[in-house]
Amino acid sequence: MKIVVCVKQVPDTEARIKIGPDGKAISEADLNWIVSPYDEFAIEEALKLKEAKGGEVVLVSVGGDRVQAALRNGLAMGADSAIHLKDPLFEGLDSRGIAWALAAAIKPLGADVILTGQTGMGTDESQVPGMLAEILDLPQVTMAVKIEVAEAKATVQREIEGGTETWETTLPAVLSAQKGLNEPRYASLKGIMAAKKKPIQVMDAAAAGLKAEDLAPKTRVVSMELPAARSAVKMIEGDADTQVKELLRVLHDEAKVL
Repeated sequence: MKIVVCVKQVPDTEARIKIGPDGKAISEADLNWIVSPYDEFAIEEALKLKEAKGGEVVLVSVGGDRVQAALRNGLAMGADSAIHLKDPLFEGLDSRGIAWALAAAIKPLGADVILTGQTGMGTDESQVPGMLAEILDLPQVTMAVKIEVAEAKATVQREIEGGTETWETTLPAVLSAQKGLNEPRYASLKGIMAAKKKPIQVMDAAAAGLKAEDLAPKTRVVSMELPAARSAVKMIEGDADTQVKELLRVLHDEAKVL
């Protein structure tokens, strides 16, 4: 079984985000970059499938030089090899462009299962999995919290509002991982050392068979701004009766929710 996992590198979820000078992107100065947490669920699920069914796990990612650190992290967890899509044409891609680039690298691999994170932390657009499935002309199941793979099919339990539902799909298919699917493992020292020797194939746009017109963005960021600062907490002094009366006044006169 060949399992492909799409990996995105994102700012550390604990990082303090600042808007860049152009007002259209975040400032990348002094940021620590990590594998998107949802993609870690996808990597872990791929490794579990490999352990149960045999085969190999291939990671695919789009980006600049720093993406190699994310791929090495996945290789240290246990993936077998990786493809790094790197080219000036891959800079500033929108979700559609990213999906086209990933699809170009994945299509020749003959994957049985393609796993992605449900969303990429940071942009949180959740568009790439669906676009990737459409470009590859494959079925997809999103928000997966349980995956069982049998001969040429997968049964996927997916999260919906207020519950779950179970889908069955033929393989190959694109499945996107939701929180709760598993608990990602930590890379061992042995895995980290082994990852240094595992192959990462660097592929440019020409090698992927892509041209500038294939990747031209259909959307653009007009502006970006941080959310409004939260107002300070207001402490209400006095005994219980005084506090209740003052709370009702604040809710009615200031918050205007009563």
